[in-house]
Amino acid sequence: MTMARSRFMRILLLGLCLVALTCHAAASAPVVVVLNVDGAISPGTADYVARGLKSALDEQAELIVLQMDTPGGLDMSMRQIIKQIIASPVPVAVFVAPDGARAASAGTYILYASHIAAMAPATNLGAATPVMIGIGGLPGPGEQPQKDNKDAAPEKNGGAKPTPAAAPLTALEHKQVNDSAAYIRSLAQMRGRNVEWAEQAVRQAVSLTAAEALKLKVIDVIAADLPDLLKQLDGHKVNVLGVERTLHVAGARTVALEPDWRSRLLSAIGDPNIAYLLMLAGVFGIFFEFSNPGFMLPGVAGAISLLLALFAFQVLPINYAGLALIVLGIAFMTAEVFVPSFGALGIGGIIAFVIGSVMLINTDIPGYGVSWSVIVPVAFASALFVFLVAGMALKARRRPVVSGREELIGATGEVLEDFTGSEGWARIHGETWRISSKQPLRRGQRIRVVRMAGLILQVEPEGVPTHE
Repeated sequence: MTMARSRFMRILLLGLCLVALTCHAAASAPVVVVLNVDGAISPGTADYVARGLKSALDEQAELIVLQMDTPGGLDMSMRQIIKQIIASPVPVAVFVAPDGARAASAGTYILYASHIAAMAPATNLGAATPVMIGIGGLPGPGEQPQKDNKDAAPEKNGGAKPTPAAAPLTALEHKQVNDSAAYIRSLAQMRGRNVEWAEQAVRQAVSLTAAEALKLKVIDVIAADLPDLLKQLDGHKVNVLGVERTLHVAGARTVALEPDWRSRLLSAIGDPNIAYLLMLAGVFGIFFEFSNPGFMLPGVAGAISLLLALFAFQVLPINYAGLALIVLGIAFMTAEVFVPSFGALGIGGIIAFVIGSVMLINTDIPGYGVSWSVIVPVAFASALFVFLVAGMALKARRRPVVSGREELIGATGEVLEDFTGSEGWARIHGETWRISSKQPLRRGQRIRVVRMAGLILQVEPEGVPTHE
């Protein structure tokens, strides 16, 4: 009995040791933090990446993998992300994945800023020409500025041929192109990547496939998926804040960090369609509050919505001519309710509203623009609402007056006492009024008001023709 118990205790102790060793091995395994950037680069994206880098530092991660699929985005948000990557004490690998993904425009700059640049086989990058915010602007991706391609050698550096020349750039556009070209050159020099092609991506908006990018030393690795990427990066040397480090990511434990509520909220507000709807909700809410003072709810909701929309417009590429047309359209549609224009103001307001909605966000910037599936229903609902209110207002005008001085003329009542003099008392609409009559009246006799002199009503017996 004692031997059996001793054997059981030895087996139990051995099992506990194995569990402890397994837990220790899992705890000591290197950690790789994975951030997923899918969609346009926005303030929400920048906030998500900043929080992800901080979490990776707290986790003492060996590597951060920024898995990216983006058409581009806002310059301000892109630069915030790049600053975070450069200042990160944890190396960052940008991985353009899955198959079919791209790192266009702002994504190209972020990839160049990363410590390690990787792509899945069927992906591409490039088209990094900046686009001016507002009316006009630079040529879009794929268009070649006429005065900025003298030194380009597309067939030598990527096999992409320049597109036909566009109109000459203005002085401001030259400044923007040159600033962006210098910025991406500095990133390429810092990471030891192809400087010539980086500048060409800005000046001529050319693109590369993954295989071409590896051949031209734009990227470091082509990997089929995340495990393949980590396998290839094990033992890879990177320079982090001036210190050379060797990556040990074999058998690493991957931790995927999803955006928290703050990042999701910023991303939602930064969506052009949401910002557009918030602006309209704010305008209509405040309009209702002014129309019905004291109702509170429309005013409070409208003010909050308008402030959120103004925040979104601060970071979005707003075309202020489009914004002015939207406001003008709403003003015309509102005026239709109060001014009998027989539909002219309402129709003009709808036209201005739709044109302004199309122009509101500069759609030359990848990933930004108000969708037709949002514009059309909102315009239709606004028009329906305005004409419904206008119709109700016209019906209200045709109704008889139910209060005030005008309503008393022609009203009927009952005499409260006999009188043969010129004045007496009568009850009209449940109220006691002093009355005046040219004829003697008896108590209980029905009368009709013919005119009003101050607070005295001139009456005559009901059924007697009125002589004005």
